[in-house]
Amino acid sequence: MSVPASAKKLFSEHQLGPHRLKNRLVMAPMTRSRAGAGNVPTLLMSTYYGQRATAGLIITEATQVAPEGQGYMNTPGIHSPEQVQGWKGVTKAVHEAGGKIFLQLWHVGRISHSSYQPNRQLPVSASAVAAAGKHHTPDGFLPFETPRALELAEISSIVDQFRSGAENAVEAGFDGVEVHGANGYLLDQFLQSGTNQRADAYGGSVQNRARLLLEVTKAVVEVWSKERVGVRLSPNGSFNDMSDANPRETFSHAVSELDRLGIAYLHMREGTASDVKTGRTAVPLSEFRPHFHKSIIINDGYDKDRAEAVLESGLAELVAFGVPFLANPDLPARYAAGAPLNKPDMKTFYGGAEKGYTDYPALER
Repeated sequence: MSVPASAKKLFSEHQLGPHRLKNRLVMAPMTRSRAGAGNVPTLLMSTYYGQRATAGLIITEATQVAPEGQGYMNTPGIHSPEQVQGWKGVTKAVHEAGGKIFLQLWHVGRISHSSYQPNRQLPVSASAVAAAGKHHTPDGFLPFETPRALELAEISSIVDQFRSGAENAVEAGFDGVEVHGANGYLLDQFLQSGTNQRADAYGGSVQNRARLLLEVTKAVVEVWSKERVGVRLSPNGSFNDMSDANPRETFSHAVSELDRLGIAYLHMREGTASDVKTGRTAVPLSEFRPHFHKSIIINDGYDKDRAEAVLESGLAELVAFGVPFLANPDLPARYAAGAPLNKPDMKTFYGGAEKGYTDYPALER
């Protein structure tokens, strides 16, 4: 691969825990809603991920750790033997193509609907606070329901679900796992004050609100070891109607405590223009860099030039690309050659079959 002088850092190797990554381009987790019956990963998914093994690291689409953790149609799980078997096909395809792949562990919390729940019960959250807006459900486009606040005695079962998901990820052959603590899903709902109105050991102070995130991460580390675990956070994100009274304090504490656990990386969403439009006060990610001493993956709308600049600045060691990898299975080669990128087809982002999923062409050799 011929590497342009202006992008030397992006194409350099990087040591992430025990893994020597061949470049610093990470394929971001992207929900594609292509799982089969029983939310089992399919052969088509194996093809999709195998095509993108050119990334230094692949982080899979968010994957629910329990049936109650599902919030979207046809998203894969990691809680049944059939799902584990399906993921084995994915990891085999990626490894045969020379790639590395981490599984993102997920529970959506209130961003679900009773139509997704095993017994059509209400979804759960930190508190009984409904998200604004509507949600695409098996019963149509419906308003978010007011979730049921988890009882104190139930919270340990959430930790157990993440632990079990991590154990199943070992069996499925992954290289590591990422805990999804971002984007307004369950762990984020406990962390941020806008969704956490509890008055017990998991609410009130920032130490209490961060407790579940840290307990889950510790449980996952016990399964995988700290060198093979990452955590995703979105300190500036308003997605899924999120807010916090003091995001600088909240996320500085969370980042510092995750640093103390010694995990391999922190995956930070920088925040988008739509987040700013909601009135969310953005905290520069440079403020969190001193609190975390391992690798940082940065994400949100980066292209090759911006990625190289942020790597040179030292703000991050790796850059995650979403839509560019979706439409360009050979994204590193295209960036290295200065070649044009395929145009993504937004109509095929969620659901469907091969079209807009595995049929994007690679560069002609």
